[in-house]
Amino acid sequence: MDFLPSLPTLLAFAAATLLLAATPGPDMTLSISRSLAQGKKSALFVVVGTSLGIVVHTMLVAFGISALITASPTAFLILKTGGAAYLFWLAVQAIRFGSKLIVAKAETQKGTALANISSGFWVNLLNPKVIIFFMTFLPQFVSAGDPAVTQKLLFLGFCFILIGMPVNAAVVFAADWLASWLQNNKKVLRGMDYTFAGVFSVFAAKILLTQAR
Repeated sequence: MDFLPSLPTLLAFAAATLLLAATPGPDMTLSISRSLAQGKKSALFVVVGTSLGIVVHTMLVAFGISALITASPTAFLILKTGGAAYLFWLAVQAIRFGSKLIVAKAETQKGTALANISSGFWVNLLNPKVIIFFMTFLPQFVSAGDPAVTQKLLFLGFCFILIGMPVNAAVVFAADWLASWLQNNKKVLRGMDYTFAGVFSVFAAKILLTQAR
């Protein structure tokens, strides 16, 4: 099965994905807000929508980067170097500004399943940070000379979804407690920021050192 990454690569990817899924962002804020305002069922449809948005990003990255490798391995190398720089930038931003989770419980009429899926889908699909992140994050786990690069990118993208969905679902079910606990425990959020920064600095350094050989 050529599409399977090596075990160390897969473990590193899984660890990074878990960290990302647990870090507050627009998708978590939306799912918690929707859970508080409309109930857990509505919020779970939001999670489905955010996951569908990631499917689109995965497809675009997998086939787009594969075409880039075919056209110019040097361009792919530049992309990965730029990705390493972006990961360093994310680490610095996490330390400087920290994670924010601002949730307001607004009393709104329950939306349909399709409306909630659509909300989750568009919040991930049109978020520039998600777009840039996927373009720079996934390529860190493949090499330009790998003939199965498309399959591996698709596999990693769907692993990202499979790992993230249970975390997002757990957030929905614990929304009432989690929202107040995180907002009242700023030290926990800062600890997550430093962990996030450390992990992504390691990834960035690794790719830069590998390219320097």
